[in-house]
Amino acid sequence: MPFTIKPDDALTVDADNTKYLQSHVDTGDRWVLNFGPQHPATHTTLRLVLELDGERIARCTPHIGYLHSGFEKLAESLDYNQYVTIVSRMNYLSPVSNDICWHHCVEKLFGIDITPRCKVLRTIMAEVGRIQDHLLCVGAAGLDLNAFTGFIYAFNVREKIYDLCDFISGQRFHPDWTRVGGLMQDLPSEDTFKQLVKKLIREEVPRAIDDLETLLNRNRIFMDRTQGIGTLTKEEAIAWSISGPIARASGVVRDLRKDEPYLCYADNWDGLGAPAVKFQVPVTEGGDAYCRYLVRLEEIKQSVKIIEQLIDNIPGGPVDAFADSKVVKPNKKDVYGSIEGLIQHFEIIMSNRGWKPPLAECYGAHETANGELGYFIVSDGSPRSFRVKTRPPSFINYQTISKMAEGHLLSDIVAVIGSINVVAAELDR
Repeated sequence: MPFTIKPDDALTVDADNTKYLQSHVDTGDRWVLNFGPQHPATHTTLRLVLELDGERIARCTPHIGYLHSGFEKLAESLDYNQYVTIVSRMNYLSPVSNDICWHHCVEKLFGIDITPRCKVLRTIMAEVGRIQDHLLCVGAAGLDLNAFTGFIYAFNVREKIYDLCDFISGQRFHPDWTRVGGLMQDLPSEDTFKQLVKKLIREEVPRAIDDLETLLNRNRIFMDRTQGIGTLTKEEAIAWSISGPIARASGVVRDLRKDEPYLCYADNWDGLGAPAVKFQVPVTEGGDAYCRYLVRLEEIKQSVKIIEQLIDNIPGGPVDAFADSKVVKPNKKDVYGSIEGLIQHFEIIMSNRGWKPPLAECYGAHETANGELGYFIVSDGSPRSFRVKTRPPSFINYQTISKMAEGHLLSDIVAVIGSINVVAAELDR
């Protein structure tokens, strides 16, 4: 069940931006300021054209396209396993979450049910990715508002998460970890994996959250810079199709892990497969930058609880599903030790005979750190998708930047950008 977060203090910031928008008469005497794309507070290659009436933002026009990479077009020339290297670069704050979501959609297209062991491992790493993403968001938001120490607190833990990604995949930054029907490899050592995860969720993350809450939650400067800033009402969030922490900070009770459960979030466990997890969805009503910060902190705590339920209940058995030998990659031992495994590997990797998806369209989505991340695949029966379209949460959320910024002071645009966690590679794709 969702629960409501109540900030310690009522909003004390006067709604000057609303008064400005209601009373202002456009005289045409405005300054035009380009905020970005090289400004350090934009975090990435964004450009905001601000029309200023004194220190007030009368109009905010966002411009994107500085990081265009043709990611969706590349899906037409890469097979369903190769394309995971592209999706992980769309959100470089928590790449493993993109990996898991992409192959969730592909497996939905092929009709593959992954093994209980794979479900648990994917769920653990999906929540690790959520922690990874939220830590950067709240740390960088604090940095933008001169809380440099909070930035260090958050990034110390992210380094530990990079070590964990390196352990399971051999790559720190872009794991490219999942494959159709399973993972690139099973855990090198389950005991070591458990030790790394337990230290992360029992020592590193709780300490970082305590430090961040002590530093920022009651910090008068931080509160004044974020309370009442970039407010989005519940009705506006729904109208703009906002999802994730931004929507929940505005009172929208929606989380795909609850509303359309998948992996271990499904509550229909019968004791024979992967364990189902219990967690709460944090919601608050304020809808401003401060509420979005509080929601993200609470989501990190809930992620820790989810991982705690799973880390000592990792099922045994294979990590890859072998229901269809023409789709799922074989185990390396089988490739080197049996003619059947070698043939299966050859057909999937070296020839075009292995991938025979149905002629169909498929949409699959996960609740990632920024909201609903989804992939829409159009299959023509070939080894590669005919078309792929991404529903990137950062792109959907970013469309509200004008609504959030107009009427505020110039200095407030920094707090607004930091609260919506913009990822440029998701905007441009």
